[in-house]
Amino acid sequence: MSRATSKQFTVWDTDLAMKHSDHPTHRFWAKARERHSKRPPPHWWPEDESWPPDPPLWRKNRHKLFPRLALGALLTLVIATVTCSGSVYLLTRLSPGIDLHKTGALPIFIGVGILVTAVVFQMGRTIRRVISPIDDLLEASDSVAEGDYSVRIPERGSPEIIALVSSFNAMVRQLELQANQRNELMADLTHELRTPITVIQGNIEGIIDGVYERDDAHLRALLEETRQLSSLIEDLRTLGLAESGALQLHREATDLALLTSETLAAYRPQIEAAGITLNLTAADGIPPINVDPLRFREVLTNLIANALRYTPSGETIEVKIEQDGTDRVRIVVSDTGSGIDSQDLPHIFERFYKSADSGGSGLGLAIAKKLVEAHGGEISAESDPDQGTQITILLPV
Repeated sequence: MSRATSKQFTVWDTDLAMKHSDHPTHRFWAKARERHSKRPPPHWWPEDESWPPDPPLWRKNRHKLFPRLALGALLTLVIATVTCSGSVYLLTRLSPGIDLHKTGALPIFIGVGILVTAVVFQMGRTIRRVISPIDDLLEASDSVAEGDYSVRIPERGSPEIIALVSSFNAMVRQLELQANQRNELMADLTHELRTPITVIQGNIEGIIDGVYERDDAHLRALLEETRQLSSLIEDLRTLGLAESGALQLHREATDLALLTSETLAAYRPQIEAAGITLNLTAADGIPPINVDPLRFREVLTNLIANALRYTPSGETIEVKIEQDGTDRVRIVVSDTGSGIDSQDLPHIFERFYKSADSGGSGLGLAIAKKLVEAHGGEISAESDPDQGTQITILLPV
């Protein structure tokens, strides 16, 4: 091949590429890839694959869908017209003696043609009503794929399309909620982990610099901070396993009255030192409950610790275990403490939610709720400011 011919092919290829780049679909996906390229790839993305990924073929060609359907409708109209005209032509050729004007067949064929045209026109409108919401759905799916969960689609079209769009909007709302919760979780995790780590780091630096003595007192303080940090990490692990459904329960027939009594025994010295009265009441005839003793002890520990934190000296904490019908057992932990504000009450089982005067991590009640639900039970709270709080657990027998 000569150099001149090669140059001509190069120019032709360049012109073809420029024409292709000017195509609206190409520009659309070029902009989409540019938006993707500005964001770093996720941590799980393989290192040997390019980022951003190429869009699938159906997304590239989806903008051609409506023109193709319009062309199909036009072809259908042409075919219908040709069919009617051909029928009239064949009828006149096969039966030369038939006078279409006298027999009245011509108006019939004209009417059929008009009817077919109306049907095709109505089919086009119906197809457009179906395609427009689907096109909106495809556009919205592109936005969701790019991480925009605020997109919503107007609910229009046939009942089936409306149901599909409604499901899509519900899915996007759930994705938006989960994304917001994930961002809040990361912020809360950073805040909760920063405090003990900062304390430990500051104390160690002070000991190294000679500001603090290298004695047992400072080492005990550091050890206590590491214990709190370890407890927080374990709480996060338990909550994560419970929320993901990966928490394994080792169930066995358990006497709830005995388990509750053993749990309360660990708190009695602290409760007596605070001047608080603790009462345990267990009804007779309660059958053993199939629960994980270790996990349910954790539930009771969280509830008792929470009640102890908000119950002042001279007040009472009561724990009741009783039958609820024939198939459930009710455990009630109530106190006569300061109570919970009405604005905080609906959120106390949310992770990291803390009132203004809370000193905990905001995970105790969230973990208790997840563990109770993992056992197939329910947990609820009732409270009045300055009159105390009541936490109720219902477990299946």
